Amino acid sequence: MYAVVEVAGHQHLVRVGDIIRSEKIAGEPGDKVEFEKVLMVSTDDKIQLGEVLDKARVTGEIIRTEKDKKIVVIKFKRRKDYKRKQGHRQLFTEIKITDIAS
Repeated sequence: MYAVVEVAGHQHLVRVGDIIRSEKIAGEPGDKVEFEKVLMVSTDDKIQLGEVLDKARVTGEIIRTEKDKKIVVIKFKRRKDYKRKQGHRQLFTEIKITDIAS
């Protein structure tokens, strides 16, 4: 059984036991999270599709919230004495999928 769920604006294909990384979600490690925007659920015998399935729910547990690796953004224009350097570290949350209910 697997499902396609929307988390923080991104779609993830998940199965029970999978660990996904998404943008930061409010909550502490160990908290339960329920995703209501389920776009597809597949069981052994049928596939349910739709924009958002009303009764389907995917639940998970927050494992950790940390910062990702640093991304360096450099802007440069030659012969114009223009250089800009900026760094960015995006926050992310790791979630373990515990249940898929259709």
